[in-house]
Amino acid sequence: MTDIFTRIKGIPGPLGQYQEFADGYYMFPQLVGEIGPNMEFNGKKVLCWSLNNYLGLANDPEVRKADAEAAAKYGMAAPMGARMMSGDTKYHHELEDKLAAFVGKPAAFLVNYGYQAMISTIDCLLDRRDVVVFDIESHACIYDGIRLHMGRRFSYRHNDMSHLREVLGRATKFAEESGGGILVITEGVFGMSGELGKLDEIVAMKKDFDFRLLIDDAHGFGTMGKNGTGTAEHFGVEDGIDVHFAAFAKSMAGIGGFVASEKAIVDHLRFNMRSQTYAKSLPMPMVMGALKRLELIQTRPELREKLWTITNALKKGLRENGFNIGNTEANVTPVFLNGTVAQATQIVVDMRENYGIFCSMVLYPVVPKGTIELRLIPTAAHTLEDVERTINVFKEVRAKLDRGEYSETEINNQRINF
Repeated sequence: MTDIFTRIKGIPGPLGQYQEFADGYYMFPQLVGEIGPNMEFNGKKVLCWSLNNYLGLANDPEVRKADAEAAAKYGMAAPMGARMMSGDTKYHHELEDKLAAFVGKPAAFLVNYGYQAMISTIDCLLDRRDVVVFDIESHACIYDGIRLHMGRRFSYRHNDMSHLREVLGRATKFAEESGGGILVITEGVFGMSGELGKLDEIVAMKKDFDFRLLIDDAHGFGTMGKNGTGTAEHFGVEDGIDVHFAAFAKSMAGIGGFVASEKAIVDHLRFNMRSQTYAKSLPMPMVMGALKRLELIQTRPELREKLWTITNALKKGLRENGFNIGNTEANVTPVFLNGTVAQATQIVVDMRENYGIFCSMVLYPVVPKGTIELRLIPTAAHTLEDVERTINVFKEVRAKLDRGEYSETEINNQRINF
């Protein structure tokens, strides 16, 4: 027999293996100051490209006023209890109704956290007879939800529609034998790459296969489409999406999210979704704040226009200077370089300490071995001057990498001013 703690201490995990040198700098960094492009890290001013503040609403005066007034009026405790028991309010329902109308669905259900709720949504929609089919590069919350599923599951190669068609053929046979149904899951915008799920092609397959479609549009909600309703609007396939899931953490710079569908399905989620049934209701300041944020998304299209001005300028500048930014079509902008983990740590330190640029690095197993991803999140709060400065820094860093100035083997584990 093995002691649980002994096992845990001996297997730190794919990220925990880097804890000794990464904790507090590469992982769990602490940014200080008002949320926005200009913040402070490790005692120095940095231009930050790592915040999920897509529309710049975090410090919008109207948002801050709504947040402050709701906190003063209700406090963080209200409403006290789970919604099913004692934590329901008319404002929760008002927010749900407005979210449903915004994304063009009959009903919506408010959730406390996007990650938690996606897991629970998948669990709630499926039983052991059903078959789930999902894009292999889906977010971790989708994977965790699928792990709860006791029936058959199939993945298809990322955005590979011919493979999805093949997998749906196999899934159909299993569903016919079991008497269950098929749920296809994809993301609207893939958060690491900025690629869009091929929603139009997936919806078109409904002519040939019988399935329901769930999309996680955490990154597309508020940013994609003419009105900002999401990636389904971008493709013009809103009616083909059976379950629309989105979070407030990106475009709204808040906490919470929602799942929208036909009323009978939303009612099923309301009464059976365990992560909400047994969780305290979303606090009133967050509900009132979300109402204000949704209002601004609908009434101030210039926020979305500014986001895309910055995003397009950043992408254009990077591509024109020969950088590999993959197939991104959203504001999420990855920059791929060839290098080792050791080189990645030195690049990040150089950018933060000497150039004043803060962005996140992504390494194996999220990207292939030998690849470094520097992930940039342009927002409506950035400026074109920020874009120009950043591109120039990336050019200098790439030149250093090409000249061999970053060691391939020596991990930079210095603790600067810690």
